[in-house]
Amino acid sequence: MKIGDRIVYPMHGAGEVSGIEENEVGGETKSYYVLRLPMGNMKLMLPIDKIDEIGLRGVIGKEKIPEVAEVLKGEAEESHGSWNKRFHANLDRMKTGDILEVAAIARNLMRQNEKKKISSGEQRLLETARQILISELVFALDKTPEEISDWVDEQVSSYVAPENTDENN
Repeated sequence: MKIGDRIVYPMHGAGEVSGIEENEVGGETKSYYVLRLPMGNMKLMLPIDKIDEIGLRGVIGKEKIPEVAEVLKGEAEESHGSWNKRFHANLDRMKTGDILEVAAIARNLMRQNEKKKISSGEQRLLETARQILISELVFALDKTPEEISDWVDEQVSSYVAPENTDENN
């Protein structure tokens, strides 16, 4: 990894490596990558010796965008169990750092919220999923967060339920 690389940090989103700094922690000097996240104007310091454990990956390429769009346009997964169980299952999926999982969570929660107001915990999870998704797509498509947010909303709202083909109706 080098300065200028665009990477995704699971549960935080995409950012750019803006530098390398050394800091003393507990009497020990360690080197850190400085990651600037445009969403929320956040700065993270990632210990260089722990990079493999953190689950960082590169930002997706433009060739993966149609796959993301298909997930967003797709049918929402049926939600089962209490909101607390759904929350933890979605949280585990988000921790994988897979953009398709994050897109599915955002889609599912957005659609669920349209039908019936989701809990405050799920609302925060939806906001986090959208932020992570938007932050990566900003880099992948070289667009503003506002443009990407609108694009995500368009994809999710473009879903058309399949017609009922049951001949007994």
